[in-house]
Amino acid sequence: MTARITYHEQNDRHNILKLREILSSLPPFAKEYFRAAEATTSTRTRISYAYDIRVFFQFLKENNPLYRNRDLTEFRLEDMDRVTAQDIIEYMEYLKLYQTPGNGSGRRDPLTNGERGLKRKISSLRSFYAFYYRHEMISTNPTVLVDMPKIHDKTIVRLDAGEVAELLNYIENCGQTLKGQAAIYYRKTKERDLAMITLLLGTGIRVSECVGLDIEDVDFRENRIKVVRKGGNEAYVYFGPEVEQALKNYLVVRSGIEPCPGHEHALFYSVQKKRMNVRSVENLVEKYASSVTTTKRITPHKLRSTYGTALYRETGDIYLVADVLGHKNVDTTRRHYAAMDDDRRRSAASAVHLRKD
Repeated sequence: MTARITYHEQNDRHNILKLREILSSLPPFAKEYFRAAEATTSTRTRISYAYDIRVFFQFLKENNPLYRNRDLTEFRLEDMDRVTAQDIIEYMEYLKLYQTPGNGSGRRDPLTNGERGLKRKISSLRSFYAFYYRHEMISTNPTVLVDMPKIHDKTIVRLDAGEVAELLNYIENCGQTLKGQAAIYYRKTKERDLAMITLLLGTGIRVSECVGLDIEDVDFRENRIKVVRKGGNEAYVYFGPEVEQALKNYLVVRSGIEPCPGHEHALFYSVQKKRMNVRSVENLVEKYASSVTTTKRITPHKLRSTYGTALYRETGDIYLVADVLGHKNVDTTRRHYAAMDDDRRRSAASAVHLRKD
């Protein structure tokens, strides 16, 4: 077996190279900001920031005649001091529909941003400006003069208890109705798919945490897995008997797979005998869930919400839910699950009878 390089270490190496590539297209002074951010952010987060900052300079180039003939790498710090609050407002309007640079064929693909995308890009720009302003490298910070975009709450989609049971039963038994290649593929992946979806439903881990699991991360003595949370922190997540059995059933199948070089440690293998990726898990969850419910679009994140909902209903402990789900801020958890307190309050209205019948 080859030396163990974890999924997250591999991702970091890939992301470092990707970040260097993006930074080469930004103004040289931007590297100071990203160098300073290295201590407090993940490589993935810095890549997102870099893309967002590049969009901002692309906006300036396209909309300000002063910069029209200037390459993004030719912007200077003093140009940031020329930006006004009105420019930021116009940038927010620009973000609702804009185009990326062409791919060499002259084609430019339109992009849009919803509320969350818009807020993230403005947050990135605020952080970028704050760094240079705080270090007295620029004398103005127009981003603080503009209100942040508001985020409207959306209905949280989750499976109810009956749908969870129906989903797991479907994965176990749907092979009876399949024929030909579909049946062969199902038999190859049944135990893996059942183990993966049972694990997501039974622990609430993120899909990235799931595909990042190595065989060494599973501890049946303590019935727990070791995951790497957002931000790089490691944590133990415990699982119950149903998850334990599903994992053990899959490991029997896994023991007969000879993986591709470099993928020996992965817990979950694709049919190509490589580590499963996030998109593949998203596809299989949507495939199975669409056979159970047509009114809900179920993704791995919705399975996470399903687990969080069930745990909160069972315990009523929002701090426990936040800890198990790996939320750094309990307000994030409360925003998602405390709405269920309204159900309790509503039931309280009819629980007390003022007059005896």
